[in-house]
Amino acid sequence: MKTEIIDIITRALKEDMPTGDITTDNLIPDGHQSKAYFIAKEDGIISGVEVVEEVFKAVGGRFSLSFDVKSGDQVKNKQLLGTVEGDTKTILKAERVSLNLLQRMSGIATTTHTYVEKLQGNCKILDTRKTTPNLRILEKQAVKDGGGTNHRYCLSDMVMIKDNHIDAVGSITQAVALAKEKTKGVQIEVEVETYEQFLEALNTECDIIMLDNMSNDLMLKCVLKNNHLKKLEASGNMNLTRIEEVSKLGVDFISVGALTHSVKSLDISLKFHKE
Repeated sequence: MKTEIIDIITRALKEDMPTGDITTDNLIPDGHQSKAYFIAKEDGIISGVEVVEEVFKAVGGRFSLSFDVKSGDQVKNKQLLGTVEGDTKTILKAERVSLNLLQRMSGIATTTHTYVEKLQGNCKILDTRKTTPNLRILEKQAVKDGGGTNHRYCLSDMVMIKDNHIDAVGSITQAVALAKEKTKGVQIEVEVETYEQFLEALNTECDIIMLDNMSNDLMLKCVLKNNHLKKLEASGNMNLTRIEEVSKLGVDFISVGALTHSVKSLDISLKFHKE
């Protein structure tokens, strides 16, 4: 488990019980044992199973955790996902943080899967940097569990020349030339909004061209002109009603911010009794 994920869990537990769990600590005697069940309350794709175990480890105490599913699996409403038994105090203190992360990640995986199912041809769904602050590593893993593909993880990973960069530098051509000179061996992507900008980007040494907020007709015009010379990414207002027809145009990628910035968590409960 990566250090960043352990840090996320540590901060989440500190937020949830900065001075302990005043209810559990005063009601439950030491040594009290229980068994609890993770239960799906709706259909979806599960993600974050490994993270749940790390939450329980961070809380401490004696416990045994067993999941019947793995991240990336499709689950059904009322399905038993796994069980945990051991110290009641451990289970109660780990409950909310483990569920928050499991539900959030599973919601992202489920949403991603819904988009992926709409794709035609070899097109791939990409996520974006529109993630919850400090949860990016978990949310991008959830996208992968849902069948999507991770775009750049952060600003340090690749050159992404957007409209504000172009305005500041002066032109697409100049921006790509500078990036090529100063970032040896790093992928370069250029965002374009018009056909004229696309033609300019096509004549540079960039690797990927992002077709941003374009109509389907304009995207198709760019795809035909490109003729597989560069990788093409479609972006902007990419929703479920549009994703299938855009993927048919011949773009290589479709980036969808909604995978992480406006997703609904999957409903999962932890109960001391089977429902």
